[in-house]
Amino acid sequence: MDIGGTLDFIHSVKWRGRKPGLGRTRELLEALGNPDKSLKFVHIAGTNGKGSTAACIESVLRQAGYRTGLFISPYVLRFNERIQACGEHITDDEIVRMAEIMRPYAEVMEDTPTEFELITALAMQFFKYKQCDIVVLEVGMGGELDSTNVIDTPEAAVITAIGFDHVKELGPAIEDIAMAKAGIIKGGDVVIYGGSPEVEAVFQSVSQERGAKLHKADFMRIADERFSLGGVSFSFEPYGDITLPLAGTYQPKNAAVAITALEVLRAKGYCIKDEHIKNGLGGVYWPGRFEVLGSKPVFILDGSHNPQGAEATAESLQCHFRDKKLVFIIGVMADKDIDAIVRHIAPLAEAFIAVRPDNPRAMDEQSLANRLERYGAPVIACGSVDAGVAEAIKIAGEDGAVCALGSLFISGDVREAYAGYTKKHSSTSKNCRTESSEGS
Repeated sequence: MDIGGTLDFIHSVKWRGRKPGLGRTRELLEALGNPDKSLKFVHIAGTNGKGSTAACIESVLRQAGYRTGLFISPYVLRFNERIQACGEHITDDEIVRMAEIMRPYAEVMEDTPTEFELITALAMQFFKYKQCDIVVLEVGMGGELDSTNVIDTPEAAVITAIGFDHVKELGPAIEDIAMAKAGIIKGGDVVIYGGSPEVEAVFQSVSQERGAKLHKADFMRIADERFSLGGVSFSFEPYGDITLPLAGTYQPKNAAVAITALEVLRAKGYCIKDEHIKNGLGGVYWPGRFEVLGSKPVFILDGSHNPQGAEATAESLQCHFRDKKLVFIIGVMADKDIDAIVRHIAPLAEAFIAVRPDNPRAMDEQSLANRLERYGAPVIACGSVDAGVAEAIKIAGEDGAVCALGSLFISGDVREAYAGYTKKHSSTSKNCRTESSEGS
């Protein structure tokens, strides 16, 4: 198989309608020789912030000299982003090689693995092949029944901020969602973001029941926060000033969770020095999360796709833009609580541009536009992300600002559309300047 055929094989198996459970993943990994058993993990669950937290932990561990693995979902531009070793994406050839080993075992299973289960198994093979010292493993959805939860007790289980998302699968109450995330607790050390008393009570109860030691990130260690579109700086006791090249105002708290987990690892004997923490956080890269793609107008790409994420994005936008209104490009999955997302950003909207993410679960642009009309700002439905980006830039003007959000599934399309727009118009501007100089 080539990379196209390999990805077609992986994506051909859907998860909806399948009975949740770890049995398929365990069966496939056992057929592959249980590559996960030779690896160590930091396992990360949560509703918001788990990707940023994972990126921070991996960057510091790599700075400390460890051979790191990183497993994330979803990707922004290419599938290869989901599986990384030592900061490098898995190559097409490596994907094909791992899939060729795995496919014969998967195809003879009576209960065929889902897409995410195939990707999880492929990643475990890859991390063993790359001889990773430690893998930062992000949960796909939930925790207890997520395929990543086949691993044994991790070096640290990390649970980031909890909010309402995937309620159909995880439960309607915040305690139900917290309990699903708590499924990654198997004893050992657990680091939590915390939040509401109800959420913390769930984690305390499960940790006590399973003999785990609970560590809560102490946000009082954060001081002197300074925000810019280039990133955030803050003081964190006892490390002094820390710079994080991520612009969201919520990122210092994600960094605090990451640092707490790294301190747990250090207590276990990992050689993580203070300078590793500072330099690792200073070099972290995490695309599509309040990422500034350009200026004139300022163009922000953000992955918020649930009410808590939208609220955090709105707080960041208010911090950076004060009283300025923004043009929002929005694309969402049809099963999301759209009104709960939009109400946080609606007061900041100069206009809405509705687009459809490239995903079968996405809401079509006209239906979304109809929902957005109730919020008072002008709404335009665009038949493509390219058209939506061009329209948003036109409305905002050079002195304005654009923010694209609603689903991580539009991130890659928005990035490519923005790059194409700026290239085209940069070329046009250069041609205009040349003609002007020749005529003078």
